[in-house]
Amino acid sequence: MQKLAHTDLLSLEQYARQRAGFRARAIAHKRARSVPLGPHLTLLFEDRTTVQYQVQEMLRIERIFEPAAIDEELAAYNPLIPDGHNLKATLLIEYPDIDERRRALENLRGIEHRIELLIGDSPPVLAVADEDLPRSNKAKTAAVHFLRFELSAAQIRAWHGGARIGLRVRHPFYTAEIALNATQSAGLGADLDA
Repeated sequence: MQKLAHTDLLSLEQYARQRAGFRARAIAHKRARSVPLGPHLTLLFEDRTTVQYQVQEMLRIERIFEPAAIDEELAAYNPLIPDGHNLKATLLIEYPDIDERRRALENLRGIEHRIELLIGDSPPVLAVADEDLPRSNKAKTAAVHFLRFELSAAQIRAWHGGARIGLRVRHPFYTAEIALNATQSAGLGADLDA
């Protein structure tokens, strides 16, 4: 999947005029790429559209229009776009109650290293987490992590061949497993080279 360049972005003025429609399309697109993993984890599988929306919003919020500053935003967000042989996701740990969330983030240290992508009978693909910087320490984990699932050519063929696709987490304080539905499987499979 091609990375974003300056020419893919709208100016602040253009974005202001088109934001309502762009935002509605981006949110619907993100909803289709969000996969709950139990009651408190959600994986948002990133692609060019989700990243473009995030960059456009950052440029808008920060009022960024200088080319060098735009380059910095692109450098920060482009690594979230999958490369054709992997999937990339933002992991969200969600607890509405503040005290429950604090306790959960203490107990769930290292959970980002226990997320697995399941493709048919292939060995599970363990997520590579937070390549830019660690987000867990001895006291707690963060509520947001960035994951990469690196797939072999055989796993990609199995995916495109209709293998059952799922996600699993096995952590002492949190266990869940889900099978992707046909729409999710096809949508995420489109990120992978045939």
